[in-house]
Amino acid sequence: MAGQAFRKFLPLFDRVLVERSAAETVTKGGIMLPEKSQGKVLQAAVLAVGSGAKGKGGQIEPVSVKVGDKVLLPEYGGTKVVLEEKEYFLFRDSDILGKYIE
Repeated sequence: MAGQAFRKFLPLFDRVLVERSAAETVTKGGIMLPEKSQGKVLQAAVLAVGSGAKGKGGQIEPVSVKVGDKVLLPEYGGTKVVLEEKEYFLFRDSDILGKYIE
């Protein structure tokens, strides 16, 4: 099934697999934006999370986000992962800047 390739990928430790939101291609006034002026999308949806990283006491510290959360990413960083010709990104839990409360 297309679009479900991420279900075959499990991040390890404190890593989080995200899919960036689509860039805005039209302004609210209806003006089409060229690709160069769209800017980098910093919002993403969490698709999969690892089990967590070992804390100082040796116990596993769980990841602070869960599947389905909308998160704010740093402008740079992350590792691009291509699964069935679709781009996803891996970030460490500590690299994620925040999550949106709905």
